[in-house]
Amino acid sequence: MNGFLDESNFLMVEEGFTTRDLLENLLAELCQASDQRAFFVADLGDIVKQHLRFLKALPRVKPFFPVKCNGSEGVIRLLAELGAGFACANKAEITQVQSIGVPADRIFYSSPCKQVAHIKHAASRGVQLMAFDNEVELSKVARNHPRARMLLGIAAESSPSAHLSMTFGATLKSCRHLLEAAKEQAVEVVGISFHLGGRMREPQAFAQAVAAAQVAFEVGTELGYHMHLLDIGGGFPGTEDGRARFEELAAAINAALDLYFPNGCGVEIIARTGRFYISSAFTFAASVTAREEAAAEPGSDGR
Repeated sequence: MNGFLDESNFLMVEEGFTTRDLLENLLAELCQASDQRAFFVADLGDIVKQHLRFLKALPRVKPFFPVKCNGSEGVIRLLAELGAGFACANKAEITQVQSIGVPADRIFYSSPCKQVAHIKHAASRGVQLMAFDNEVELSKVARNHPRARMLLGIAAESSPSAHLSMTFGATLKSCRHLLEAAKEQAVEVVGISFHLGGRMREPQAFAQAVAAAQVAFEVGTELGYHMHLLDIGGGFPGTEDGRARFEELAAAINAALDLYFPNGCGVEIIARTGRFYISSAFTFAASVTAREEAAAEPGSDGR
């Protein structure tokens, strides 16, 4: 029965056979074997559907999957076959995706705070695309990875109740100084990156972020950089109850991109799509050891 708990164990099912049907079959067998360990069941077909849905809704945006979101081998291999890129946060994740044949040009070392050893590892493995948002990070990369292709991470304009994910990123006012510092250290800056997280679902917040990115692009172009890559981060809803909202969100994203980075302008657009791919694909099964039913209090509604 242990084979059912192995992520390398794949089962092809007939049309109409649901995850619930599969779970009922697995649980019946596992209970007979007195095996009560918790486990996940992943519907890889659902990931394929989400990928196709993303490409249809956002045809100009190339998805990069954040490995930290779900490092299951089955998920990584499937997305690699589908042509997705990968956003890696450390050298272990870089090694993992390269071990299954993902080329270096489909890897984005996206962490805003990188250890020197990890920067050197990325350099040795041919991974060039990475991000920075301050002079310290810029200097580390300049000293240890001279062939790096950098994205300047900016903080979009935030409301008074700014989301925690807004804490990273340079202010728009500091962009020129950071780009000039990169020029002095002979670091190649190829574009701009931002990440709204939960605020991605706010069309106005996204439009403001793209407008800020365009301003930063113009500064980079003035300084002689060939700016051709825009990373719009992540925060896309992935659960069933968010389907209508995703289509609406995609329409707002496309409108903002068409306004500030119109098709044919030579700018490639990427996004870091994590939970959008896997939230609805995974089902968790756990053994309930005991439960207690509380008696209704007199005068209550009886529940």
